[in-house]
Amino acid sequence: MTQMLLTGPKEELFSDALREQMDTWIAKYPEGQAQSAVIPCLHILQDANGGWLSRGIMDALADYLDIPAISVYEVATFYTMFELEPVGKHKISVCTNISCMLCGSEKIMNHLQQKLNIKPGETTQDGQFTLKEVECLGACVGAPMMLLDRDYHEYLTPEKIDNILDGLAS
Repeated sequence: MTQMLLTGPKEELFSDALREQMDTWIAKYPEGQAQSAVIPCLHILQDANGGWLSRGIMDALADYLDIPAISVYEVATFYTMFELEPVGKHKISVCTNISCMLCGSEKIMNHLQQKLNIKPGETTQDGQFTLKEVECLGACVGAPMMLLDRDYHEYLTPEKIDNILDGLAS
């Protein structure tokens, strides 16, 4: 995705399109409660910045929402859906919590590491994939499971993973 972030004074901080998207979320909350829009605004900014959030972007959001920067950092560092370093074009998050572990998430993680030739927290040399090990993604009934970008994939097997990843190249 094309980066739509701008630099400059607060009024010119983000493109008009980004401000419009964020303002739509901010308007959903009572006046003076802009902090409630932090999560959707972080999603918008992360998507506009190639899948990750720099400290400058988080500081800019805090200014835009007129809240302390720590209020943005707390959210961005708590949730695994936010990235604070550059990531690959596709982010693979494998759940390794108890249900997925009991159903074979270790085998799934090993298969992905071998297939992509990376370890959790790393990105492939071609910049296509970042692999993450995460706690519960809330799909225990479909264990083992992974989140690929924003899509859940359940009842995983190595063959199913190969088909999913091969389908991205098409």
